[in-house]
Amino acid sequence: MTTAGEWVAACALDALESEETLRFDHEGRTFVITRSPEGDYFAIDGHCSHEKVHLADGVVDGYIIECPKHFGTFDYRTGESQAPPACIDLRSYEVKVEGNTVFIKI
Repeated sequence: MTTAGEWVAACALDALESEETLRFDHEGRTFVITRSPEGDYFAIDGHCSHEKVHLADGVVDGYIIECPKHFGTFDYRTGESQAPPACIDLRSYEVKVEGNTVFIKI
């Protein structure tokens, strides 16, 4: 069991291409990990704040991830809601890469 603020291995470094997403479930919570066009990794809550749809199934364009159900959008770098119907920001998580593994701080 992990404690708050602990680094958790989320995926292999090569699991994501640029502008792709990966769903990561840990201890009953869902996260989405995204790789930016520059190769940086980001993690936010994995469900849309509008209707709890999995964002890993959404489309990524630049720094925006779009919910596949009602097309609300979020900036995956910050979790900030960008377009309705999503109007509640998502929590973002610190990410680090060590060796060939991407970690998120939960």
